[in-house]
Amino acid sequence: MFQIVWIVIVGLVLGVLAKLILPGKQAIPIWMTILLGILGAWLGDGVAGWIGVRNTNGIDWIRHALQLAFSVALVALVAPLWVKGRSGPHGGSGRPPTNAGWR
Repeated sequence: MFQIVWIVIVGLVLGVLAKLILPGKQAIPIWMTILLGILGAWLGDGVAGWIGVRNTNGIDWIRHALQLAFSVALVALVAPLWVKGRSGPHGGSGRPPTNAGWR
């Protein structure tokens, strides 16, 4: 159970740092920020293991840098798509307008 809490905390930290690093406002909800941070951590950890720097003596700076880099890249890719998808032909609600007041 504690591992899940830790994963969410790491995702939150990486996602927020990614949003701070990128210029402008990233209009994505907090759950998306956490999800992208978790995904960035997972991808960064995988690449760190692939290149042989997952576990080093002391702090794993390269692994953490890779995790942050993947988080930044994911937020940079997803944020514009999120805004574009939310401002579609139905005014951003995702639902067509109702004609309840028209008779």
